[in-house]
Amino acid sequence: MSSADTPLTRDRVLAAAEDVIRRFGPAKANVVDVARALGVSHAAVYRHVATKAELRDLVVGRWAEATMPPLRAIAAKPGPAQQRLRRLFDALIAVKRRRASDDPELFAAYRTLAAGAQSVATAHVEELIGLAAMVIRSGVKEGTFRTVDPVAAGRAVLFATSRFHHPAHAAEWADPAIEAAYNDVWRLLMDGLCVAKPLGE
Repeated sequence: MSSADTPLTRDRVLAAAEDVIRRFGPAKANVVDVARALGVSHAAVYRHVATKAELRDLVVGRWAEATMPPLRAIAAKPGPAQQRLRRLFDALIAVKRRRASDDPELFAAYRTLAAGAQSVATAHVEELIGLAAMVIRSGVKEGTFRTVDPVAAGRAVLFATSRFHHPAHAAEWADPAIEAAYNDVWRLLMDGLCVAKPLGE
């Protein structure tokens, strides 16, 4: 079956939009250019996305969603909370850096598009906070972490580590000292979050 005979779906529209963005930049994330890339009329694309804004939101949402499955799996696994929280943020950092190195054009475009897709970007951040909160909540229950508001603590850890995973800081990730800086920040966060050991231990 040729591409012309393949039924047009939202997934095909979004895949084509990503390809157009890689080749021509975020300014081309519009219905007309995507329709041209697919070899269909813009009316056909409009059956799947109502506006250019919706198209851009869907592209950003698709990009963000691709980063989430391994993070959800780590948060849901049983085990000591302190180790799980570190694995969660190690995985977040790894997946963002991998996207930056494997798909640099789309990664750069994502930063531009996300600025105009605030509701989608906010939902992504809120899910990340929720995953961190899930782990912190279990750590409070097991007695590893202090009695804290898990959501507030999750937000604090996410924002405190933003230099290491937020796309706005991508240019800094090649710094040879960045891993040491991450470890220093993490130790400081854990010193504040973990239950203090009794004197003499």
